[in-house]
Amino acid sequence: MNDTQKGNVDLVKQLNSAAVYRLIDQQGPISRIQVAEISQLAPASVTKITRQLLEKGLIKEVAQQASTGGRRAISLETEVVPFHSVSVRLGRDYIQISLYDLSGKELTSEYHEFDYQHQSELLDGLIRYIQQFIDDKKQLIEQFIAIGIVLPGLVNPETGVVEYMHNVDVDALALGDIIKEHFGVECFIGNDIRGLALAEHYLGASQDCQDSILISVGRGTGAGMIVNGRIFLGYNRNVGEIGHIQIDPLGSQCQCGNFGCLETVASNPAIVKRVNHLLSQGYQSTLNELQNMTIEDICTHANQGDELARQTLIKVGNYLGKAVAITVNLFNPQKIVIAGHVTTAQELIFPAIERNVQNQSLKAFHQKLPIVASQVYKQPTIAAFAMIKRAMLNGVLLQKLLEK
Repeated sequence: MNDTQKGNVDLVKQLNSAAVYRLIDQQGPISRIQVAEISQLAPASVTKITRQLLEKGLIKEVAQQASTGGRRAISLETEVVPFHSVSVRLGRDYIQISLYDLSGKELTSEYHEFDYQHQSELLDGLIRYIQQFIDDKKQLIEQFIAIGIVLPGLVNPETGVVEYMHNVDVDALALGDIIKEHFGVECFIGNDIRGLALAEHYLGASQDCQDSILISVGRGTGAGMIVNGRIFLGYNRNVGEIGHIQIDPLGSQCQCGNFGCLETVASNPAIVKRVNHLLSQGYQSTLNELQNMTIEDICTHANQGDELARQTLIKVGNYLGKAVAITVNLFNPQKIVIAGHVTTAQELIFPAIERNVQNQSLKAFHQKLPIVASQVYKQPTIAAFAMIKRAMLNGVLLQKLLEK
């Protein structure tokens, strides 16, 4: 057998194992017969794969009462508790690290301020913080299977190479390989917003649909698209830059160089800047009493009836709605998910988004289109865990564990 044939056989094995594991994970408890029927794999193949999964402790047998009242059928479900992974959210000036089991349950978490100016500082600090975390939490870790990392920037999730970051010069940084070599476990790297969209699909508000768009309002404004149950990456793996849709041609200049981008009016810094500007012009507001005002303050005061805060957030909803309408016309999603602290004022913002979507998108596309708040954004590292979850479900990490 030549290398090409061997590669094809290995790929088929990976895909078949992944198909079986995915069904057990997403539809378990499920019988072997049901797995064979749904996957259209031969029963003998399903038996062989489930035996391997059982031997590695990745699935377990559970007895289910037969509906006819007869003998209890043996079904299968995934085993999640003993398998642990470290998930890292690398921000522009901080790092958050968590320990998860395979169900997506966060067992413990740490946050550190982390300033880095150069690629070498980024790497050294990242390795140091992860090592310290693993050393401190080793009594909690049973089977350490992977590290996941998400960050703001352009990432190739297949190779683990960081190609661009907003706040530091990187030179084709092979972060996945470096972390894997240092810690001796598989490492999966992704963009933070795309990872959050995936986490929402696996564990949050978009579990019930195959096509969804997540829009994150934070330090910047970005989007992640799930198409046919998979994260949509495009040719250079950098899609979803909704923050750079031009909303106001006469608006202020964006960091990208253009004028009036969504990010200049509907990101947390832009919202705070807008309110401070209005206050400086003499507008009355309960926010006048605050020093170092935050997006949290604005949302709280809006919810308490402050008119300046309310009108500011409604305007943000209008801006977001214009951008959402464009994505609805392009992608025809089943659901729109909004992430970020602005969702604490969703009674103000969501109706404004909905009005604009209804006015500016095709009726067939926006009819019965739910616009909902993210269920997972408050866990900064959940996006990194989603990288690991995806590697289990597509067979990349699963196959490594089967071969151990």
